[in-house]
Amino acid sequence: MKSGVNKRGQVTIFIIVAIVVVGLGILFYFLYPKMFSSTGFDVKNPENFLQNCIEKELKQTVDLISLQGGEINPTNYYLYQDEKLNYLCYTNEYYKLCSVQTPFLQKSIEEQLSKNMSTKSKECWSLLIEKYQDKGYSVSSKPGTIKAEILPGKVVLRLLDYEISVKKDASETYNSFNIVLDNNLYELLGIATNIIEWEATFGEADMWSYMMFFKYLKAEKLKQTDETKLYILTNKNTGEKFQFASRSLAFPAGFT
Repeated sequence: MKSGVNKRGQVTIFIIVAIVVVGLGILFYFLYPKMFSSTGFDVKNPENFLQNCIEKELKQTVDLISLQGGEINPTNYYLYQDEKLNYLCYTNEYYKLCSVQTPFLQKSIEEQLSKNMSTKSKECWSLLIEKYQDKGYSVSSKPGTIKAEILPGKVVLRLLDYEISVKKDASETYNSFNIVLDNNLYELLGIATNIIEWEATFGEADMWSYMMFFKYLKAEKLKQTDETKLYILTNKNTGEKFQFASRSLAFPAGFT
C-alpha cells in the first residue's frame, strides 16, 4: 500500500512540476520582449535601438495614410465604414471628367511621413542618449533632418546628419541612421496612380486588367449612390491595402 501511495505522490509531484515549468515558460514568453527591450541595448549598434523605438509608430502611420488615400488628415473624402477615403480625382459636376487632386502623390506622402514622424524620431533620439549615459558613457550629439522615402518593397525613414559620439574606454561616433519598414506601398501607389490617370482621362478603370497582370493583387471598385467610386487595392500576400475615392464622369439619378 505504501508503495502505491508513494507512486501516486511521485506522479502528483511530477504533474505539479510540469505545470510550474509550463507556467514559467508562458510567463517568460510574454515578458521576454519587455525584458529584451529594457536590457538588450547594444552600445555598438545605436541604429538597431532606433529601429526598435521608431518602427511601430512608422508602421501605424503608413497604415493610416494607406487606408485614407494618401492623407493623414484628409479634408475632401468619402466616409466608408468609418474610414475617410481621400478623393484623389474629383469633380462635383455631372458629365465631367475629374481633376487629379494630388499630382505628385508619392512625394506628398513622403513629405507627410517625414513631418509626422519628426516628434517620435526626436523622442527616440533622446532615449538613445539616455541609454548611453545610463551605461556610464559621456555623450555629445547633433540632431539632423528627417526624410521618408517610399521604395520598392519598403519604406525608409532616414535620420540624415544625425550624429552621436560616445566615450568611455574609447570613443565611437555614429551618424546617418535608416529605419526600414518592409511594406509594399510603393507597388500599390504605382497602380493607384495609373487608375487615377484612367479616371481623369476616361472616367473609369478596369480592375480585371490589373489583377490579370499583378497576380498578388486584389483590386476592388465599389460604386456609391452619388457616383463616387471607391478603389481598394490589397496585396493578397501581405494584406496591405491602399484605398481611395474618385468621382469622375458622374451621371444624375435616372440617367440612361
